[in-house]
Formats: sequence, C-alpha cells, structure tokens
Amino acid sequence: MAHAAPTPGMRTPGTRAPSGAGDATDVFGARTHLVMKWAVPVTLGLVYGYWAAANRRSAGPITGWNILFGFVAALAFIVLYVGIRAVAPRMRREVHALMWAVFAGCAIGFLINQSGSSVLYSAGVSVAVAAGFFAVMFYRYYTHENAERAEGHRTG
Repeated sequence: MAHAAPTPGMRTPGTRAPSGAGDATDVFGARTHLVMKWAVPVTLGLVYGYWAAANRRSAGPITGWNILFGFVAALAFIVLYVGIRAVAPRMRREVHALMWAVFAGCAIGFLINQSGSSVLYSAGVSVAVAAGFFAVMFYRYYTHENAERAEGHRTG
C-alpha cells in the first residue's frame, strides 16, 4: 500500500515543529505557547509572593504591609524570571546554567531568610540548591545543544 506524500505544513511523526517552540514533536499551537510564556512566570511569581509573605508574617495576622510585601516579591520574581528567560538562551551553556542556578538559589535563600532562619543557614541552603540546580541545568543544556558550536545554540 502506497503512502501519500506529506502536504506542506504537515509534519510526520517524530519531526520537529516548524516554529522551533518544541524540542521534539510539538503538540501545542503557537497561541498555547504564547499564553504559557506569560502564564508560567505570573503563576510562579504569585505563588512565590504568597509564600514569602506567609513566611514573613510567621502565622501572624495578615496586614496591608504583608500583602504589599507579597506582591512586591511576586513582581520581583516575575521580572527576574522573564529577564533571565530572555537573556540566558543567548549565553554559552555554562553561563546559561549558572544564571538559572543563581536565580533558583537566591529565590530559595530569600524564602528561607523570611522565615526567621539565620543568614548562615539560608546561605548554606541557597548554595546547595544552586549547586544542584546548576548540575541539572548544565546536563540538560549539554545534552540538548549542538556539539560543534557549544555557544548556547540548541540543536535543530
């Protein structure tokens, strides 16, 4: 039985998306990627802001200043997340992984510090989280980039 030739714009199983949005077979459309490009940082930022405000008030009453602190923490998280997401892919894989590791380590360290823990403890946990995050991200970028040009350019 003969197979029909693919029409323009049609992808065969296992081929890459023409938009470059996905690493493998892309099952979502461009609109979904655009929505998620903003929904993920905003959602993570709001959760982070709530967590920081809850840690800061230590089960005390919710005040206007506490709510303001939560929204400021959320805004800072969102701005940094979007900034790193925009800049990091242009960097070499080592710097790319380091930027995300520093972001994750600082974010966790700040949350721990808001709970009343010592600065030394929060710094130690921050460094441990950053080291683990760097190892995972470096491995991911090392295995998903072009071997000839290890300059932060993804394969494909």
